Amino acid sequence: MSPIPGSGLAKGLAVTLRTMTRRSVTARYPDVLPDLPPRTRGVIGLFEENCTVCMLCARECPDWCIYIDSHKETVPPAAPGGRERSRNVLDRFAIDFSLCMYCGICIEVCPFDALFWSPEFEYAETDIHELTHERDKLREWMWTVPAPPPLDPRAEEPKELAAARKAAEKLEAAEAAAAARADEPSGPAAEADGTGGGDRQGGEGPA
Repeated sequence: MSPIPGSGLAKGLAVTLRTMTRRSVTARYPDVLPDLPPRTRGVIGLFEENCTVCMLCARECPDWCIYIDSHKETVPPAAPGGRERSRNVLDRFAIDFSLCMYCGICIEVCPFDALFWSPEFEYAETDIHELTHERDKLREWMWTVPAPPPLDPRAEEPKELAAARKAAEKLEAAEAAAAARADEPSGPAAEADGTGGGDRQGGEGPA
């Protein structure tokens, strides 16, 4: 069935009239900052203490915009007679945000939780070379990272927590059983106080 002639035009005019009657909303930025969603991908913050210089984030970055430099240091043994160990020390951690496409792969692959999303987005520069931010700047953005959302009380308990809870309950039950066995009287001491046998409850028999 063919549509009524002019129905499309009438629908378009109806949408226009509804829009004209609504009050326009103006974003008064920068005087009023926007209310950003909690998972906004603004900039990447670095928690330097957790970084082990594993280079995993730099290797997995599809844009190769993460630059990491480090050196090795020898750590003395913790106890006399122990062996010296070597560890990586972070010298440089920089991200070129003129190349970054905000995919979040570096944050997802970091095994030590050293990278986080921050909702901070006001870091525009007049020179493209200044968009390569070093670890000091990334460290400052770390303090703008919002706290993680609370867990859903209706969510299923993680398998690791369930296994740990069951193991703790079994350990507590075993300790309680061992303590109960330790408190029970047994041996000659029990017979001496009249709890060792039934034939002694009536007193001494005839000689």
